[in-house]
Amino acid sequence: MPSPTSTSISVVLTGSGGAGVMTAGQTFLDAATSCGLYGLMTRSTGPQIRGGEAAAMIRLAPHAVQSLDDRFDVLLALDFDNLQRFAAEIPLDRNSLIIADSGAGEPPAFLTESGAKLLLIPMAKLAKGIPGGRVSMIGLGALARVIGLPEQSIITAVENSIGKKKPEALVASAQAVKLGAESAAEFPQVGKLDLTKKPAGPRWSITGNEAAGYGAIRGGIKFVAGYPITPATEVLEWMATALQQCGGTLFQAEDELASINMIIGASYGGAPSLTATAGPGLSLMIESLGLAVASETPVVVIDVMRSGPSTGIATKSEQSDLNIAVYGLHGDAPHVVVAPLSIDDCLLTAQWSVHLAETMQTPVIMLSDQFLGQARVVLDKPAEVNFDTKRLTVQGVKSGYERYAITPSGISPMALPGVNGGQYTADGLTHNARGTPSSQAKDHIGQLDKRQHKLDAFDYGQHWAEIDGEGEVAIITWGSSCGPIREAIARARAEGVKIKLIAMRLISPARPQQLTEALKGVKRALIFEQSHTGQFWRHLRAHYDLPAEVVPIYRPGPLPIRPGEVYEHILQGVKP
Repeated sequence: MPSPTSTSISVVLTGSGGAGVMTAGQTFLDAATSCGLYGLMTRSTGPQIRGGEAAAMIRLAPHAVQSLDDRFDVLLALDFDNLQRFAAEIPLDRNSLIIADSGAGEPPAFLTESGAKLLLIPMAKLAKGIPGGRVSMIGLGALARVIGLPEQSIITAVENSIGKKKPEALVASAQAVKLGAESAAEFPQVGKLDLTKKPAGPRWSITGNEAAGYGAIRGGIKFVAGYPITPATEVLEWMATALQQCGGTLFQAEDELASINMIIGASYGGAPSLTATAGPGLSLMIESLGLAVASETPVVVIDVMRSGPSTGIATKSEQSDLNIAVYGLHGDAPHVVVAPLSIDDCLLTAQWSVHLAETMQTPVIMLSDQFLGQARVVLDKPAEVNFDTKRLTVQGVKSGYERYAITPSGISPMALPGVNGGQYTADGLTHNARGTPSSQAKDHIGQLDKRQHKLDAFDYGQHWAEIDGEGEVAIITWGSSCGPIREAIARARAEGVKIKLIAMRLISPARPQQLTEALKGVKRALIFEQSHTGQFWRHLRAHYDLPAEVVPIYRPGPLPIRPGEVYEHILQGVKP
């Protein structure tokens, strides 16, 4: 846990489509990383397929960060086109600086109303004076100057990005960065970044989608079928190359219906399988997930949630797929739902998801979201966690093979296609222990009990939740809400406030005994989430014994939860 008194600097780059905001943001983060800093970069874009407005939001610190701060120190506006659409997402104040093009026209009203100091540079004019010059490089030079980042680090980051195959572009970028820095020589500096400390060990620069893909491969996934959908596409893009290097296969299906049935078929054949999608895609997969439950075929579905319903806001984050993930399957169809607690935790949770699916022979839905999936974080290399992942199979059967035999664990050996004597029926019909379709009550109830028992009896170990601290007040949360909550708790503890954190990684099945143990001594619980109807709170209320006093705190996306608002709720929650 980083010290709440550590210094960090938050900057945001904005511009219209084609301005190169995201590339500039990545370059800036890479430059800061080369100087020994840690960082977080999130992105916010409009719903347009191409073009539109874009914002890269970056926080730098001498320690790893998993959340945006309450405000931004610097806004670099490459232009003012559609900038007003980010008004609620870019909190500025009188201590903030705005660097903008002097030829961009009148700034949006929210900028002037913030009280931030407006600093103008003729960025477009300066860029035109350099053959191949770009406005974004002028801006990066100025930005580096006002936060104390060496301009050479920007130039080196550009070189590492484009390589030496484009010497003209590198020369132009270097000239633009230096010119931008010179133009900002008289600008006031913000914050104070310590560039003297160097990381002790290796670090990673990774997004949640990349981490999820890596975790899945580490878990043993060999086949992926998927259909591109924002904000989950990067999972598939990253795995397309990585999986091939590991002897696996990725296939782009024609739609989500095809992809879910492809991975069920591949898993039936013995290959641990996965697909990645978002809320609309998960909706289409629900019927086939029921088939996987009934046939006890292990599959993993990564749902990178976005604002809904329907198309919603495809590029914004929200934790509103909990209900469909837990309760969306028709009939009594027990399955597992998990959620990563940070960007890097997407790796562990994806790996764990494969372990749970393969070991229990059940579908697992992993609920990531746009913030976790598309944000990039620089952090120390995560520790490796190994799971003893092995699907229970049979190598040969003499006679009377019962695929769905009732066992003490609820898990029965699975015969892969081609195993001598291992033929069985695997479909969605109610069946007996052999797999033969049946309409008898004893078979229906027996198989329902079997499928529920194997999930309830399984030992999920300590991974079901992360529990930290002590106190009579506890915060219960899940998913991407954990980042700002951890920071808010650190602030409160620095002032002597005792508070406990219970961050749940296992959403379903419920673990009432474990949560009761975790809540010992707690008199008041604050439940945080990012949904419009309090889905997580209602889920907890339905399955758990909560303290006498519960304060549900929920709101929808697209605005992120920030540490400051959580901190205020903590102070209110600890008052007698």
